Amino acid sequence: MSSVKLLEDIDLSPDSSLRDNLGPLTLEAGIGAEVRRLRKLRDLTVTELSAAAGISTGTLSKIENGGMGASVTTLNALAHVLNVPISQLFVETEERRDCSFVKAGKGVEIARGGSKAGHLYQLLGYSLVGAVGVDPYLVTLSTDAVPYSGFRYAGVRFVYMLAGKVVYRHADRTYILEPNDAMVFDAGARHGPEELLKTPIQYLSVNIYSRV
Repeated sequence: MSSVKLLEDIDLSPDSSLRDNLGPLTLEAGIGAEVRRLRKLRDLTVTELSAAAGISTGTLSKIENGGMGASVTTLNALAHVLNVPISQLFVETEERRDCSFVKAGKGVEIARGGSKAGHLYQLLGYSLVGAVGVDPYLVTLSTDAVPYSGFRYAGVRFVYMLAGKVVYRHADRTYILEPNDAMVFDAGARHGPEELLKTPIQYLSVNIYSRV
């Protein structure tokens, strides 16, 4: 069993990695950050959202940047266009974040059988909410592992080599991976370890995908 310890409310908006280091948000900055996140999630420009909400582009820009407060009427108009309850615009001010914590060696282990025999996946954590899912795995290929290069899924994969040596396929190309080598690629193409040159092999594999 996993020893994953869960806290609350991860923020995967584009600027969140920066904001996490800046301490608690002001009310205006929190509302602005959430308005921006929802606008981008719905693929709206500042001009489009401001026009639909009946406010100027300058006003919307100031709201998103936390440079000014917004009236209840304006917030209600923005929430209506963004198709969320007005309370959703205040979530950034609650100062909560999701956190997945896994002690060394305690991640959920998934042993692959069949064509993936000898492949051990240890889940190192996971995100609970947000438009983007992130699943980090520690992958270990034993000395009797069977190569398998038929993985495919929607999203992006990051691979960081830790130990061993492997020929890794992506689409119509192969790469020799050794410790400290890294790859980032479209996981929709066929990929995976095609030839095991030096076992045991261990690498970090991070799957990034859209939940929308």
